[in-house]
This record gives sequence, structure tokens and C-alpha cells, in this order.
Amino acid sequence: MSETKRPNGAALGVDEEYASVMIVVAHPDDAEFSSAGTLARFVDEGFEVTTIVCTSGDKGTDRRDITSRELAELREAEQVESSRRLGVQSTEFLRGGDGELAPDLELRGKIVRMIRKHRPDIVITHDPFRPYALHPDHRAVGTATVDAVYPTARDPLYFPEHLDEGFEPHKVAELWLYGSEAPDKFIDISSTVDKKVAALKAHASQVGTAETLGERIRDRARDRGKEHGVEMAESFKVIRLRR
Repeated sequence: MSETKRPNGAALGVDEEYASVMIVVAHPDDAEFSSAGTLARFVDEGFEVTTIVCTSGDKGTDRRDITSRELAELREAEQVESSRRLGVQSTEFLRGGDGELAPDLELRGKIVRMIRKHRPDIVITHDPFRPYALHPDHRAVGTATVDAVYPTARDPLYFPEHLDEGFEPHKVAELWLYGSEAPDKFIDISSTVDKKVAALKAHASQVGTAETLGERIRDRARDRGKEHGVEMAESFKVIRLRR
């Protein structure tokens, strides 16, 4: 948690006791496309923010002059720079195979370890319940994260080896799912949309010269915000777990 600013949860409509947020995504750039404006808002309000990336995006290109290892190194560097532009304090890579993730105990255990290590009040991830979500990694990470948050991370008999590392069980307070067909939380990103665009431009291997990126991002945010009384928004489905 920031030493210079007490977290201001009221500004984001969350419990004033909350101090930390974790986003768990499948690939570099998933956090930025879905939630960068919200992450920047949390940072600006004094929250500790952590990004967990389950793969290094080592197959996400149409280039034939680059190896998977080289692409992974490039995309990790892009993610680190993107997180820096948002002010995200910690970024970790689980380095699963791009396109190879499954919502199994191995992936769940890795995510549980991150939850117990960073102890977030809010966890943000892909909505695994959205019909016709096509990317298998998105479905896998969403499902594994939901299963990690409840009940696995909170009960000590799951993955007891974590206790030997000093990572105690942890109860997440809220789970935020992005890409939901039934969102009920809309975060005003009018003040942080420029940071969102800048963070996305760090992913040059994916967005290229990004000549129209800013316009497209702002138009999408306006569409989400206009029905909810704000200029620009990102949306989530919120599940409360800790009362």
C-alpha cells in the first residue's frame, strides 16, 4: 500500500477498508484492453495494484521471423513497460504456454499462490461464464481464477505447501469479471483514458503503429459510459465474497 496516500475506496465506490487489487489475465495486453483505465484509477486513489499474466503470449503474432522464446521476451518487456505507464506496482508472469492453458489444478494452484502472496481485496479477471467466449486461454484463466478465489485460496488444506513458503490463506473480498454480458459496476475512466491508451501503445507487437487506437478506445469507453451517467467507462460484474 502507498505510504504517501491512504487508499480512497469511496472514490471508486468500494469499501473504505480495501487497499489492494489484483488482475489475473491470460496474455500481455489483456489487462490493458479490458481494465487499464480502472487500474489507473485504483493507482491514483492510493491502492496497491498487481498484474498477474498467465502466459507470455509466445504465439500471438503472424510473423515468421521470430521464435516463440523471442516473442515471449518481447511481450514480457512490453507488459512491464505498460504496467509502468499505469503505475502498477507489481507484475508477475506465470509463463504457461500460449494457447495451452487448461482450468486444472496446476493453473489454479499457481493463481492461489499469487493470491496468498499479494493478498488482494479485489481480484479482476476474464468472465468465464460469458457465452461464446472464443479464446480458450481466456476461458481457462477466468475459470481457474474464480475457483482459486473461492474456496481454494481461503482454506489451508488446499495447497498446504504454500504455508511452508510463508503464504497464508487469504479471503478475497470481491471478484470483478470483465467482458460480462450482465455488468453491474461501471468505473468512470474519463480521467485515466489517456493512460489506458498510452499503456496499450506499449504493446507495439500487438497494436502496431496504433494510429487510430486512441479514437477506438475512447469511442468504446463512451459507449459504455453514456448509459450510466459518465463520459467514459469500463464495466464489470461484481461478486461479493467477504462481508
